[in-house]
Amino acid sequence: MAVLDKGLKQRIVGALVLVALAVIFLPMLFSREDELRQVSVDAPAMPERPVMPQIELEPVSVPEPVAEDEVPPVEPVPQTPAEALADVAPPAAVAQPAQPQAVVPQKVEEKAASGLDANNLPVSWSVQLASLSSRAGAEKLQQTLRSKGYNAYIRSFDGMNRVFVGPVIERAEADRLRDQLNRQQKLNGFVVRFQPENG
Repeated sequence: MAVLDKGLKQRIVGALVLVALAVIFLPMLFSREDELRQVSVDAPAMPERPVMPQIELEPVSVPEPVAEDEVPPVEPVPQTPAEALADVAPPAAVAQPAQPQAVVPQKVEEKAASGLDANNLPVSWSVQLASLSSRAGAEKLQQTLRSKGYNAYIRSFDGMNRVFVGPVIERAEADRLRDQLNRQQKLNGFVVRFQPENG
């Protein structure tokens, strides 16, 4: 009797599976709507490229350097012919030292306007992360940062090994880099001017 019950159970389960398959697949076989159905997508047109504002650059006039020999001497108004001959040489001597003093501030202003420092290098910024007495500890931190994709370098000063990341040209970019290192690496740094290595 137990054998008949087991066989009966298998037949009932098989019949249920066949009925389920018939319920799923028979409507698909008798309806051809899937072949006639077309999908149309009403996608919006590609937006136009935004118009970039035009930036007007103002021309900057840079004075040409003048050789000391080409500087015309400043002549005072002579009272008498004898005084006029005596006064010609001293104003020329006075005018020559004044010329280099006027040129030096112009060079400083030109470098500041062009973004160059005193060494004619671009002004750039780095993030100082640590100042360690152990060179091995500084190198380990440097390797960790480099493995994370940061441009890390070490500068030694007064027996301390300072670990930096950078340099970057924009100060705002250095601030973002400092914040990113604080969030991702849990390192509190501060932004400093990049100093090229001497030698």
